[in-house]
Amino acid sequence: MIDNYLLEYLVTFAKYQTLAKTAAALNVTQPTVTRGMQRLEEQLDVKLFDRTPNRIVLTKTGELAAKEAQKLLLANQNFVTQIKNYATTRQIPKVATDAPGPRFILEQFSNDELNLDPQLSSLSTLENDLLNNKYNLVIAEKEIHTDTLESRYLGYEDLYVNLDKFTYQANQADVCFDDLAQMSFVVLGDIGPWKDIIQTHIPKAKFLFQQEYDALKEITNYSSFPYFSTNVTQALVSRDNAERVRLKITDPVARMDFYGIYRKDERTQLTPLLQKLSQNWPK
Repeated sequence: MIDNYLLEYLVTFAKYQTLAKTAAALNVTQPTVTRGMQRLEEQLDVKLFDRTPNRIVLTKTGELAAKEAQKLLLANQNFVTQIKNYATTRQIPKVATDAPGPRFILEQFSNDELNLDPQLSSLSTLENDLLNNKYNLVIAEKEIHTDTLESRYLGYEDLYVNLDKFTYQANQADVCFDDLAQMSFVVLGDIGPWKDIIQTHIPKAKFLFQQEYDALKEITNYSSFPYFSTNVTQALVSRDNAERVRLKITDPVARMDFYGIYRKDERTQLTPLLQKLSQNWPK
């Protein structure tokens, strides 16, 4: 089998017509080109060049060989390009999020569609994680547009509180954080940005954080402790319970918009996934 670099020598010589120009174009020495030409003739066992003391030219066979070599080099480049493009389209994106709601949506996708980090990511390292290829896509409550990164809106999360139907607040059409003052809530330990929001905005409240989801679900199903859910996570937290009233929290900070953030050079690859995320996002 003839090496591609020998074919490249031949094609370049056919273009420039001299050894010196060929060597300069290929960024090699002239003796290197000369040896390559000789090796190509030996491997083909045909005469490709007419040589005189001051000049070397292609024979008619050499001219044909140069044309065919050009076709082979183009075919080889097309092969490489097609394989790389196919591999790119088949690459499974590495995805992360800093909030449980988007993670709940992402968990509905198959392993062939995305590779989800089971741990919540940190908003503070988001940009570096994308630029360093730790993730291909991060979903967060932050919109980023730089020379390298861009964002696409995916959906929102509204915070709800689930109250025992006999509490005073449960008889209202909706509630605000001040209405929930001094209450005790059972809460999943890792709720991302929602944790700071409820701790900051509910006056004198107590939070019974549960590290295990099963423990949280057991408590919410068999106790009167209030708990939180969103338009995204309600189905995850508790079964239907006639003893509960679910109310939307009206404070502006109780709604959070989420964006898919990714590198601009991966937009084409990620567009089908981003479109599906938008379509599957609960309203």
